Amino acid sequence: MENQVHPSAIISENNVLFGNDIIIGPHVIIEENVTIGDGTIIKANAYIGRDTTLGKNVKIFQGAVVGEAPQDLKYANEDTTTHVGDNTVIREYVTVHRGTTDRRKTVIGKNCLIMAYAHIAHDCIVGDQVIIANSCNLGGHVVIGSHVIIGGMVGIHQFCHIGDHAFVAGGFRISQDIPPYIRASKYPLAFNGLNAVGLRRRGMSTETIRDIKRAYKLIYRSTYNVREAVEILKQKDKNSPEVLNIIQFIQSSPRGIIRGK
Repeated sequence: MENQVHPSAIISENNVLFGNDIIIGPHVIIEENVTIGDGTIIKANAYIGRDTTLGKNVKIFQGAVVGEAPQDLKYANEDTTTHVGDNTVIREYVTVHRGTTDRRKTVIGKNCLIMAYAHIAHDCIVGDQVIIANSCNLGGHVVIGSHVIIGGMVGIHQFCHIGDHAFVAGGFRISQDIPPYIRASKYPLAFNGLNAVGLRRRGMSTETIRDIKRAYKLIYRSTYNVREAVEILKQKDKNSPEVLNIIQFIQSSPRGIIRGK
């Protein structure tokens, strides 16, 4: 199928690269230095800012803004980028802002679903197969691992990290880091057990899930503080890759992890 570009679309003549089988809807605006992968669909009234790369089979719905300048007073129009991975869906009126001099890029991975009215700020890094529900707001520099699910209307403080396979219930405010593989809910937001259903759905073995559970029992359910618990885990002769991931996440956490319930 040939590319289908609506005659009302406004597309820069400066270095816009199209793949094959692309559909561009009415009143779409595409600025300079944009690359669009095969099979991508951009629906009516969407805006693609400069220096943006869209992977293959990306779907951008009506009114979404991808690659606009960041809401950062220090930004001085320097060259930064936005990247959206293959097969990712960006629903109506989502806003994604390009990077600043911190990372110089904002990245959304492959096979993600970003639901309507969500905001992904400058320098955010979102992993693969992430679901961000309606009206979530990510502050700048947020890092989200892969296979994460975030419920609707969640606000995430800038610089927070969320680990792989975590599940965050809707309506909460995140101001500390959320370790991998867990459910985060309760009020105020706290550790509420493993995301066991998600881990099983993604093929993790019973033994691996048990290893993760034992690690978090030491971290959240023992008399040790977090630092002491991590040191005990590190001293074990053999840890699974998942437990090593937990250790690395906590040791590199910029804001500290959420509390136990």
